[in-house]
Amino acid sequence: QVQLVESGGGSVQPGGSLRLSCAASGSIFRVNVMGWYRQAPGKQRELVAAITSGGPTNYADSVQGRFTISRDNAKNTVYLQMNSLKPEDTAVYYCKASVLERGRITPRDYWGQGTQVTVSS
Repeated sequence: QVQLVESGGGSVQPGGSLRLSCAASGSIFRVNVMGWYRQAPGKQRELVAAITSGGPTNYADSVQGRFTISRDNAKNTVYLQMNSLKPEDTAVYYCKASVLERGRITPRDYWGQGTQVTVSS
């Protein structure tokens, strides 16, 4: 089994910054793509940013230029640096990882428990 533990959410004023972290642990052989999703009340969950084990990234248009995703492969950890936050960024942020576990042939997707980000004056 694999666990994803997120941290770093909270409340911030518009224009502020937050940094989210998500650490994967358990019976891990390799972590492939890691990403951040978010879900606002009444809306569908959407991709915010993703990063492969080799480094290429992709971002939602709404966060391009404001958010930066990075990872530490040695720690199986992914980060999301969020700058210039706007009220519309308010949501529960979820970490997702595609993990190849020891003894398995195909990877499985795992989700974190979610962390609340609130942007309000």
